[in-house]
Amino acid sequence: MDKEALKIPKKLKPVKVWVHPDGLVVGSLFVHLQSAQHAGEETPAEILNGAEPFFVIQCGEEETRFYNKHSVVRVEHEVDAPGPDERGVCLGARLHLMDGSNLTGTIRELLDPQNARLYDYINIHDQRFVRLFLSDTEVTLVNKAYIVRVSPDDGPRD
Repeated sequence: MDKEALKIPKKLKPVKVWVHPDGLVVGSLFVHLQSAQHAGEETPAEILNGAEPFFVIQCGEEETRFYNKHSVVRVEHEVDAPGPDERGVCLGARLHLMDGSNLTGTIRELLDPQNARLYDYINIHDQRFVRLFLSDTEVTLVNKAYIVRVSPDDGPRD
């Protein structure tokens, strides 16, 4: 049997993953070339907020690991800068994590205008990870289980 015929085409997306208790892991996620939810490729947020308890990361050339999403504190990755026509809510936020670190950035999401507050976003129950833009091109996905508190941040954005 041809093993190549059984492979699902995927692309490697470079990420930095902070895992409890191991610390920083640098590698790449396997993302589908086409998302099931929108036009374009699958995002790390879709993988981490998916129903499966584990995800796959490739570390180095040959090492493949399966991490439990419950043990992931946060994941950082690069994105393209948003276009001028991208609509959505922009909410400044400061996340205070269990390890004492603070992350400050912007939450950019398409939210129902009736529920477009920071409080509403962090309480979306079907998402395990909060997406925080640290800059126009750097995103961190933070596991809600490791967030102690969230504060609005109205400071200047880069």
